[in-house]
Amino acid sequence: MSSYQAAASRPVAASAAQPGAAEVERTYKKVFWRIVPFLMLCYVVAYLDRVNVGFAKLQMSQDLAFSETVFGLGAGVFFIGYFLFELPSNILMHRIGAKIWIARIMITWGLLSALFVFVKTPMQFYLLRFLLGLAEAGFYPGVILYLTYWFPSHRRAKIIAVFMSAIPVSGIFGNPLSGWIMQAFHHSSGFAGWQWMFLIEAIPAVAIGIATILYLDNGIAGAKWLSEREKRLLTDEIAAAQPQETNQKHSLGAVFRDPRTWWMSLIYFAFVTGQYGLTFWMPTLVKSTGVSGAFNIGLLSAIPFLCAIVVMNVMGHSADKRRERRWHLIVPALFGAVGFTVAASFADNTVVSIAFLSLAAAGVLTCAPLFWSLPTAFMSGASAAAGIAIINSIGNLAGFASPYMIGYLKDLTHSTRTGMYVLAGMLVIGAVATWLTPAKLVNR
Repeated sequence: MSSYQAAASRPVAASAAQPGAAEVERTYKKVFWRIVPFLMLCYVVAYLDRVNVGFAKLQMSQDLAFSETVFGLGAGVFFIGYFLFELPSNILMHRIGAKIWIARIMITWGLLSALFVFVKTPMQFYLLRFLLGLAEAGFYPGVILYLTYWFPSHRRAKIIAVFMSAIPVSGIFGNPLSGWIMQAFHHSSGFAGWQWMFLIEAIPAVAIGIATILYLDNGIAGAKWLSEREKRLLTDEIAAAQPQETNQKHSLGAVFRDPRTWWMSLIYFAFVTGQYGLTFWMPTLVKSTGVSGAFNIGLLSAIPFLCAIVVMNVMGHSADKRRERRWHLIVPALFGAVGFTVAASFADNTVVSIAFLSLAAAGVLTCAPLFWSLPTAFMSGASAAAGIAIINSIGNLAGFASPYMIGYLKDLTHSTRTGMYVLAGMLVIGAVATWLTPAKLVNR
C-alpha cells in the first residue's frame, strides 16, 4: 500500500468537537471544486482524442480508401491495447501516485495522437490505434480509483456523474470543433482537414499532462490546501464507509475469484457497447440522415450530448439522495434502447433521428457513472485498484466489438439500422442483469 493511502486509511483520533453537517458539506465542496473540474477537463481531452477518429472518418475514409469494416476495426483495436495494459496501469498508479501516473498517461497519448497525421495504410492505422489504447489504459479507472481516496461510497454517484459529464461535454464542444477544423484547415500547408484535426487536438493532452504534475495531490495526506481538521474529517468519513470484508479480501486472486467482479463486468460490457456505438458513429449516423458539411454535422451531433449532460447529473444526484442504484440504472438503459430503436427506424428523417439519438445518448451515458457506484461499494484500497481495472478492461472490450460490429454490418447491409438494433438489445441485457443484482449491493 502506498504511503498516502496508508495515511488515508488508518484510524484517526476524533477531535474534541465533532464536525457538524454544515462543516462536512463545506469540506466536501472544497474537495470537489479542487479536483473534480480538473479531472473532468482531463477526461474531456481524453475522450476527444479517443473518439475523434469518428469525425476523421468523414474525410479519412475517402482519402485513404478505407472501408467501413477497416474503419470500425481501427476504431475498436484501441481497446485491445487498453485491455492489455489497464490492470497493470491501475496497480502502478496505486503504488506510484496519481499525479505522476496520470501525467504520464496524458503526455504519451497526446504524442501518439499527433502521429495519426502520418497514417497512410490500414496497418499503420491499426498499429497507432493499438498503441494509443496502451498509452491511455488506466486513465479512466485510475480516476475512478482516485475518487475513492477522497469520497465515501454514498457520495460517489453524483461525483462520478459530474466527472463523466466530460463525455457529453467533449461531444458538445469537440464535435463542432472537429468539424470546423476539418472544414477550415482542409488542404492548408499540404495537409488534409483530418490531419490538422489530429494534430491540433493532441496539443491539450500534452499541456494538461504537464499541468497535472503541478496541480494534483496523491491523496488527502499530501493536500496542503486542506487543514488538519479537514483531513481528519475526510479520513474518518472514508474509514467509516469502508466495507468490512475488504480487510479479509485484498489479494488480486480474491478479486478474480469474486463472482461479483464478473457480474459487474457483464453489466458494464452491455452499457459500454451502447456508449461507444453512439460516440464513434454519431457523425456517420447524422450524415446518413441527409446532413452535409463537417461543421453542420458537428453542430447537430452536439444536441444529443446536451441532453445527456442534463439527465446524467439529475439521475446521479437522485441516486445519491435516495441511496438507490437499481432503478436509476435500469430506467436510463431501457430509454436508451428505445432511443436507438426508433432512431434506426427513422434513419432518413433528421428531426426524428436527432430527437431519439438524444434519448439514446441520455440513457446510455447516464448508465456509466451510476454503474461505478456498484463495484466501488464493495471494493476499496488495493482490491479496488485491481477490481476497477478488471471490470473496466473487460467492459471496454465492448469498445472494440461495438465499432467493428457496426462497421461490418454497415458494409454488409449498407445501413446502420441493424447495428443500432443490436446496441438496443445490449442495453436491455444490461438492464436485466442490473435488475438481478442483489439489493444489498445496489442500495448503499
